[in-house]
Parts: sequence; structure tokens; C-alpha cells
Amino acid sequence: MLVGLIELLYNLLFILILARIILSFTQSGHYHPVGRAIFNATEPLLAPIRSMLPSMSGIDFSPLVLLLAAGLLRMILLSLVA
Repeated sequence: MLVGLIELLYNLLFILILARIILSFTQSGHYHPVGRAIFNATEPLLAPIRSMLPSMSGIDFSPLVLLLAAGLLRMILLSLVA
């Protein structure tokens, strides 16, 4: 049961981050209610990472760092639980 919860949370985070990346390419992403909800759900996780990363020619690598960290945390938790 705990393994399923870990997988569910990781998959939800992955989908939210992927949707945020896709919406970042559109102009209306922040104005649409769904886009606003995705932004509000992911920004508290991405903002601290973004503040620690150096500026890279306007490219935001914080979603990649968050997904890598979440994947690592997922692997650690699954190895502890299983």
C-alpha cells in the first residue's frame, strides 16, 4: 500500500511538472484556470530550486532538477519500504 502511495505521488508530480513545461511554451498558460492551478501547485516546489540555480541564458532547469530529486527520493523510499 505504501509503495502504491509513493508511486502515485511521484506520478502526479511528474504529470504536473510535464504539464507546466508544456504550458510554459504557450502564452495563455498562466491565464487559463487549469494553467493557473498547475502553476500554483508546482511553483512552491520550483521557486527554491530556481533561486539556487545560476541563470542559464533564460532557460529554466528547475523542473529537471526537481524531477531528478523526486526520482532519487522515490528510489530511496521504495528501497526502504520494499
